[in-house]
Amino acid sequence: MTAAAREPDTDDVFRALADPRRRQILRLVAREELAAGEIAAAFDVTRTAVSQHLTVLRSADLLTERRDGTRRLYRANPDRIAALRTALDELWASSLDLGRRLVEAERDAGEGSTR
Repeated sequence: MTAAAREPDTDDVFRALADPRRRQILRLVAREELAAGEIAAAFDVTRTAVSQHLTVLRSADLLTERRDGTRRLYRANPDRIAALRTALDELWASSLDLGRRLVEAERDAGEGSTR
């Protein structure tokens, strides 16, 4: 299997981030590495539910997992977060460029009708 085949695609990342609880988990572990139990304690759901959310985030490569004895410690994957930010910045820039072109085309069409 190639590295590209193992790497989650952008759709996986957006699906993982679609759930508000997963975004909250990501915010928690963006600041510090936390054990699964510490993450679960921050939510009013079962540890199993939190574990499933962690699995989705790990599958999208948004989290790294490190074992320390019997504990599993999680942290946001800074490389993947940076890649996501770059993708969003590019999307935003493309949208702004399209908006600019539409406004200019509308303005040019308006100037042509007043002549």
